[in-house]
Amino acid sequence: MNRYILTGILPLLSVVCIDVHAQTPVDTVGIYGERRDSLEAMVVVGSQAGNYLSKGKDIRTEVITAAGLCKMACCNLAESFENSASVTVGYSDAVTGARQIRLLGQSGVYTQMLDENRPVMRGLSAPWGLNYVPGQWLESIQIAKGSTSVINGVESMTGQINMEHRKPTDEKPLYVQASIMNDTKADLNVISSLQLDEMSKWSTVILAHVDGNFKAMDHNGDGFMDDPKQLNFALSNRWLYFGQDGVQVRFGVRAIQDNRTGGQMDPSGWRSDINNRSLNGYVKVGVPVSEDGNRSLALVADYTYQNLQSVFDSRGYDAGQNSVFVNMMYQDISSDNHKFTLGVSEMLDVYTENVMGTDVNSRLSDLGLYGEYTYHSGEKFSAIVGLREDWYSGVGLRFTPRVTLKWSPVESLVFRANGGRGLRYSNPLLDNIGVLSTNKIINGDYLEHTLEDSWTFGANATWYLPFDKSGKTFLSVDYFHTAFTEQLLYDNTDFSTSSSLPYINFYKLSSMSGGLSCTDNIQVDFSSEIFSGFTCTLTGRFTDARQTLLCQSDDIKPMTSRYKAVLNLQYATHLNKWIFDFTASLNGPCRVWDFMKGYKGMYKDGYTPAYPLLYAQVTKRFKGFDLYMGGENLTGYTQRDPIINASAARMPDFDASCIWGPLMGVKVYAGVRLTIWKTE
Repeated sequence: MNRYILTGILPLLSVVCIDVHAQTPVDTVGIYGERRDSLEAMVVVGSQAGNYLSKGKDIRTEVITAAGLCKMACCNLAESFENSASVTVGYSDAVTGARQIRLLGQSGVYTQMLDENRPVMRGLSAPWGLNYVPGQWLESIQIAKGSTSVINGVESMTGQINMEHRKPTDEKPLYVQASIMNDTKADLNVISSLQLDEMSKWSTVILAHVDGNFKAMDHNGDGFMDDPKQLNFALSNRWLYFGQDGVQVRFGVRAIQDNRTGGQMDPSGWRSDINNRSLNGYVKVGVPVSEDGNRSLALVADYTYQNLQSVFDSRGYDAGQNSVFVNMMYQDISSDNHKFTLGVSEMLDVYTENVMGTDVNSRLSDLGLYGEYTYHSGEKFSAIVGLREDWYSGVGLRFTPRVTLKWSPVESLVFRANGGRGLRYSNPLLDNIGVLSTNKIINGDYLEHTLEDSWTFGANATWYLPFDKSGKTFLSVDYFHTAFTEQLLYDNTDFSTSSSLPYINFYKLSSMSGGLSCTDNIQVDFSSEIFSGFTCTLTGRFTDARQTLLCQSDDIKPMTSRYKAVLNLQYATHLNKWIFDFTASLNGPCRVWDFMKGYKGMYKDGYTPAYPLLYAQVTKRFKGFDLYMGGENLTGYTQRDPIINASAARMPDFDASCIWGPLMGVKVYAGVRLTIWKTE
């Protein structure tokens, strides 16, 4: 059974629009708002789905709950999406362990990552950021597709993924989770939420994490480690103050230290050494300016320092990043039907980079004014219109409109649509970190920060089937189209027309006469509680991604999966004493780079094969603690010869970046979760 806190105080307005039409307690968390922590919290026992589509949200939002995060080993955020067809996670290369997501057929850098509605995983943290968020630190994840709110900027070109951490007000003085896998990877999380006074004005949560693997392995015999040796530490402390006058203050710090070594098993061979350190601090202040709390002022301030020292055999890449995000806003809820939000925000990134011996300094600024109007007509109809004007350093002014519509003609049927513009500065090497895991010559605009520009439009229909009055049975269909008008293209050409040496080229979409870069994405979701305790979820996604590249023979975007299907079955006995989870996925083929055709007799038709993945887990729950064990990739499927020219790693055509499938076979794990609840 899952416990969650029913809440009932004024939300902290520093995190954008709260959904006032939430249907269930868990819907107080979402893309358009932060969970409303309560000083007078009440613990309720109830069942909670692992994954579900939020019925009350204005925008199509898939929620992965704490129960869903427990379905997998979930050592980190990168391992939390196996039950979702919306998000696909893969490796950036075969040596560094960097993970990347795809949403709507586009790279994860076009998905805005939020930590309780603060932009995160930008710049230097983007390649490894998914590895640095422990799954057990999270209370839920919300995935919103398409153009979302303008309040946190417009980098959400294909959608947003918002992470809700465990709260200071949680009634859990101690939570401990530990697990170990057969590949020697182990992790430990210790979390403590404390309320510090009888009036509960002050509360805090301390989150500590360590993970690493003790032994390097090479199951496929190519001489390279399947997974880098690494040791990662993370520590976070979050605070909440709630005054009797309604003032809320939230602040916190987080520190991360990560060291990883990948490459050949032979210490004298091709090696990558990466040292990542980061420090983040934030503060949020919400102040009501009317007695009823309908008018409020809010301030969000966030600072991140990131330092990266890395060596990819003979190539070095060292960089530092200082980022500041400040957002000030005013919100007026004039009635149940109308809400206005006005604000100004600044995102400043200062980079100091040494790229293979070349020093590069960059200062990227985005100063924006915005307004957002929300109209609700009961439960039947809602509309959100957002307008934003941004000044980008070195570029000038850009205007961004966004619209979200929701219509529910009857209670069991919901239609949604959204559309708008997205803008972001590119970081060529960081956005495509796998290029450093090659010996190819890097050419073109790889030191420039192009302002990328896109438009995304989409619609969704969800039907809650009438034979299930609980609302847990639904059929959902959605379609989204994303088109870029400017983008920095990455072209793994292998060989230049003017040289016999292999090249990787970077160039702008605008330099391609008649060039295109777009995706069409269709997804169907079905979920039902077949009988008490047994839930079945079936999801299918088809993606048509197109991109014009100089050295590809067609415009099908390379290394992008055409489809994915996911089946998840869960059975829980009475009182959830035993929980059985099974997930099967079929991952479709992708178009390979032209130079890969025929490599070692593979990809003769230019496509990778489709492949299955199986996951299973059994959990036994006792009073105060859980024991669980499971397996990943139970089919044992792995990508054949993932590293091109692995036997001659210092030759010019060595390339470890062409990854489309699993790198490791069957993994078995076991773990324990211990919870101590607060007592009066």
